[in-house]
Amino acid sequence: MLIRNIAFAFLLMTALVGAVASELAVRRAKEPVAGPAENLTGRVLIESPFTAEAPGRASGAMVRFDAGARTAWHTHPLGQSLVITSGCGWVQSEGGDVQVVRPGDVVWIPAQVRHWHGGSATTPMSHLAIVESLDGSRVTWMELVSDEEYQLGESVASQCMDKEKHT
Repeated sequence: MLIRNIAFAFLLMTALVGAVASELAVRRAKEPVAGPAENLTGRVLIESPFTAEAPGRASGAMVRFDAGARTAWHTHPLGQSLVITSGCGWVQSEGGDVQVVRPGDVVWIPAQVRHWHGGSATTPMSHLAIVESLDGSRVTWMELVSDEEYQLGESVASQCMDKEKHT
């Protein structure tokens, strides 16, 4: 199931890129780098970032959140896809309930929907994030998710713990 979802994400990314480049390009993996503290709470590592060559507009990266780590509130001009690859995490759109995400889940966040995502309070989470740019913009960062907002995830925290017992 996980492989099928990753393959789906790759096909989605390929479709978002647009025209096929004239030459195949392999971008080698580099050491993960810490995400910017002004947009994140806790330890978040970003690895294998990619950006399509024009006329494509897709970009993304593998992102690893420690337990308790999370993004700030943000939006994407053309939406965002998250393919959960490991761990157990939380995602929330403004005004919505905190939702649990696990390996193999694919999350679609529509354009301009204010949201955040990250590891659960007790479990790290990794995902492949894919976005498209519009007029050079991929994301609009807002304020950090407060501890009070994040703690709303406690209502679903047992779902991450229950899954850990079965894996």
